[in-house]
Amino acid sequence: QRGVLGWDIYDLAFKPDGTQLIIAAGNRLLVYDTSDGTLIQPLKGHKDTVYCVAYAKDGLWSPEQKSVSKHKTSSKITCCSWTNDGQYLALGMFNGIVSIRNKNGEEKVKIERTGGASSPIWSICWNPSRDERNDILAVADWGQKLSFYQLSGKQIGKDRMLNFDPCCVSYFTKGEYILLGGSDKQVSLFTKDGVRLGTIGEQSSWVWTCKVKPDSNYVVIGCQDGTISFYQLIFSTVHGLYKDRYAYRDSMTDVIVQHLITEQKVRIKGRELVKKIAIYKNRLAIQMPEKILIYELYSDDSSDMYYRVKEKIVKKFECNLLVVCSDHIILCQEKRLQCLSFSGIKEREWLMESLIRYIKVIGGPPGREGLLVGLKNGQILKIFVDNVFAIVLLKQSTAVRCLDMSASRNKLAVVDENDTCLVYDIHTKELLFQEPNANSVAWNTQCEDMLCFSGGGYLNIKASNFPVHQQKLQGFVVGYNGSKIFCLHVFSMSAVEVPQSAPMYQYLERKMFKEAYQIACLGVTDTDWKELAMEALEGLEFETAKKAFTRVRDLRYLELISSIEERKKHGENNNELFLADVYAYQGKFHEAAKLYKKSGHENLALDMYSDLRMFDYAKDFLGSGDPKDTKMLIKKQADWAKNINEPKAAVEMYLSAGEHMKAIEISGDHGWVDMLIEIARKLDKAEREPLSKCAFYFKKLDNPGYAAETYMKVGDLKALVHLHVETHRWEEAFALSEKHPEFKDDVYVPYAQWLAENDRFEEAQKAFHKAGRQSEAVRVLEQLTHNAVVESRFNDAAYYYWMLSMQCLDIAQENEQQKTEMLQKFHHFQHLAEVYHVYHSIQRYTEEPFSFHLPETLFNISRFLLHSLTKETPLGISKVNTLFALAKQSKALGAYKLARHAYDKLQGLQIPARFQKSIELGSLTIRSKPFHDSEELVPLCYRCSTNNPLLNNLGNVCINCRQPFVFSASSYEVLHLVEFYLEDGITDEEAVALIDLEVPRLNKREIKWQEMMNAQSLRLDDNTDIIEDDDPFTAKLSFEQGGSEFVPVIVNRAVLQSMSRRDVLIKRWPKPLRWQYYRSLLPDASITMCPSCFQMFHTEDYELLVLQHNCCPFCRRRIDESNQ
Repeated sequence: QRGVLGWDIYDLAFKPDGTQLIIAAGNRLLVYDTSDGTLIQPLKGHKDTVYCVAYAKDGLWSPEQKSVSKHKTSSKITCCSWTNDGQYLALGMFNGIVSIRNKNGEEKVKIERTGGASSPIWSICWNPSRDERNDILAVADWGQKLSFYQLSGKQIGKDRMLNFDPCCVSYFTKGEYILLGGSDKQVSLFTKDGVRLGTIGEQSSWVWTCKVKPDSNYVVIGCQDGTISFYQLIFSTVHGLYKDRYAYRDSMTDVIVQHLITEQKVRIKGRELVKKIAIYKNRLAIQMPEKILIYELYSDDSSDMYYRVKEKIVKKFECNLLVVCSDHIILCQEKRLQCLSFSGIKEREWLMESLIRYIKVIGGPPGREGLLVGLKNGQILKIFVDNVFAIVLLKQSTAVRCLDMSASRNKLAVVDENDTCLVYDIHTKELLFQEPNANSVAWNTQCEDMLCFSGGGYLNIKASNFPVHQQKLQGFVVGYNGSKIFCLHVFSMSAVEVPQSAPMYQYLERKMFKEAYQIACLGVTDTDWKELAMEALEGLEFETAKKAFTRVRDLRYLELISSIEERKKHGENNNELFLADVYAYQGKFHEAAKLYKKSGHENLALDMYSDLRMFDYAKDFLGSGDPKDTKMLIKKQADWAKNINEPKAAVEMYLSAGEHMKAIEISGDHGWVDMLIEIARKLDKAEREPLSKCAFYFKKLDNPGYAAETYMKVGDLKALVHLHVETHRWEEAFALSEKHPEFKDDVYVPYAQWLAENDRFEEAQKAFHKAGRQSEAVRVLEQLTHNAVVESRFNDAAYYYWMLSMQCLDIAQENEQQKTEMLQKFHHFQHLAEVYHVYHSIQRYTEEPFSFHLPETLFNISRFLLHSLTKETPLGISKVNTLFALAKQSKALGAYKLARHAYDKLQGLQIPARFQKSIELGSLTIRSKPFHDSEELVPLCYRCSTNNPLLNNLGNVCINCRQPFVFSASSYEVLHLVEFYLEDGITDEEAVALIDLEVPRLNKREIKWQEMMNAQSLRLDDNTDIIEDDDPFTAKLSFEQGGSEFVPVIVNRAVLQSMSRRDVLIKRWPKPLRWQYYRSLLPDASITMCPSCFQMFHTEDYELLVLQHNCCPFCRRRIDESNQ
């Protein structure tokens, strides 16, 4: 639209919604309707020329201020512009300065330009784009320059020379383009970076103002002569496509290349307007106003997106269409085609009969590519770039709009001006078919028989001569590759994934499996693949089925196909049988059975139904009633009953099928003893395996009686023995071993182990003895002893060691070879038994809060233990505990010297924290006591009457005569006993007989009394002394003083005869040990010896302990046991 008002037009403004245009014309304001250009109303009120007009966007300049403030500036203001957020105002001044101020009018940035006052700022404008990171100000001055600045005052890029005086600058709504008008009497379009794109409208006078209608491509221009011009800008799509690469213009100066498959994009930046784009393989041609740039890819990689400049043709060309090949560019100018080399030299030219409407490169060797050309008169030609002659493919009556050739170059698809898609056979020129409502067409590059065309809002896919498949789609089809269709809608290119299901099913309906497979390869869903696989399998097209099942990874069917192929190799060719197998796999069992029967393989139907547990159907195929088949069927039915948890039914079926083992296993696992008894009694004794299994389950189900019965039936005596042993039915086991001595070891060894585990060691020892396994008895006891020590059960340890010593003695009796070793062990274990027996009291004293012993007893025990530990300390015994008990009791009883010695010894040992305080305190308090021991505590040797020290370096022997002390096993006082030995040649039996003869001593005593009577004097005093002086044993006690060697007391027959039976104690050790003899020197003080362990006690102590424990405290011999 164009109008002439007759006034100078200095400014104009659009209403924000674009519906009205306000024009400052002279001293008037005119309001126009932008839709049809009619004047709505004139606004009067100004007396002078109106230079500026603007619409309010969001109200007043500064709403919080009540009155508008005024600020002086250094020069005349010629133009101003607000930032998008309304926070800053830029002022352009006549002296060439740009001042940026905040809302309060304070100057924040001052931009001084190079031209100074000679270059007045005539127009400024902020970029309205909200996508830019910074606010950008465009400045146009009468130094004929266009510049850009950031809000900070920093210049962006260099000044752009204009070659005219700019009067107005304004941005498009989104800030992508700039309009500039002025003294050159035209409006120019620039990019936002200041690159000139072209002229919008030439005028006859200066252009004072130009604006863009909001959110549109409409531009209005106001001139000095009063002319108003209204233009619509049309930005045409400049693009090119080759297979999966699409290149298009962006921002008028850039080219974006998009890979439609990988979705990669690359931007090629330009500084000039892009007029045409062409792309082919690895080439890209871009035409600009004064040149053509040819790019190539860096590599041959199909996904490479990096382009570099190969050639520049610096020459201005006018053309309607541009095409690029490997070594040439083709320019189309109406009827003429020109072929140029990359250096710009024209090599060939073709002149057509009519206007060229469509041109496309269809491939070929480099430098010899073929072009497909469609003309307005309906002619379609093929041109080779190295051949001057064009080849006419065919001619139709209607003008060509779009063309494409199939992958094999056998078919040609044409869209004409009547929106009809026509498909021709190139060789025969025959019209194969035509379809209406088409605006573009493309063949599938991977499948010869498929094409698609778009039109009327639909996408149409046609395979072969089947009906068209339609789906909704907006835009134009420009390419078809596999299952992807490339569609251009407005300015964007998109790759649409189209499943090829419909054409695939069209082929399947006609049993064209190979063709259907080719279509499926282009892209169908997994469900479609499965359908194709099944259809091909049923059609016995195994090759196609195999490929399809491989695609969906169905191993079951692949195994089936593989087995069928193997059978075919071996000469089998019964298709009905193959199909039956297929139906069976698919679950169509009845159809499969019919085919099996038809092909004479009823046994396969029987197997199938029995495997499927469909036994009722299976019975129909039993045929002649072969008992073997019937048995097999019952067995399978039983297996199934077992699997579905019907074990009773399964057992009955297994029994009827003769599968006894399985019936027994099920009965045993479910604990059905009655069923097992029934089976076991029915079985023949020759069937050993099933009977043994029955016995195993009887034993497991705690029915040893039935197990024994079964073993007896089989005659498996060894298993019977093991059964008695496992169930601890020892009497039956012993009876069996009596009859069959070969099983003696199998009975007595487990019996002995069982007794040992139940703490019946004496019986265990006898059992081991019977089995000839005494070493095992010793080993068991040693382990028990060790455990007792580790668990601090020292009383038990003492008892076990005593038991061990006695067992060693037994072994020494029986085994001459081990005699020496066993006697050593005997003495060692006797010593350990005594030590642990004693330490038990010490441990109780230190660990428990109350003491069970008198201080004298603990005092004696501590001394005895220390004397016994001169060589080594056995496991579990603590010297600290022993010395601690000795120190405490010594102090309490007045043995201060000994207590001090014990405390000193403790200082050199590692003391537990719980004793630390007590020992430190005791060590200090003992210093206040006298340095001697109470004489009452000093032990006396009954042989030599020597007082011994409380702590003796020699151990538990006299320091003078070396006679070993004999201790009470309860109070550990020294007993008034002296051990004597028999003269060589006197046997133990003879010695006992001589001791029993007390006559001579009684006679002597009577004679003495008579002599006294004869003298008529009565001497009753010192009678015993007289006897003792005359006692031959007393004479034997003497020895040489000071000898370091121990001299034992050896007696002859006369001395033995003089002894009284009640004064002598005999330890009657079994062979090979000698008996030990002790003479009491104080016969009135009664001493009792345990007849089992031969430990000595004061009689009162022994009786009290026996009453308490009902047994000997040392060897635990019960009082009701007979003396052995």
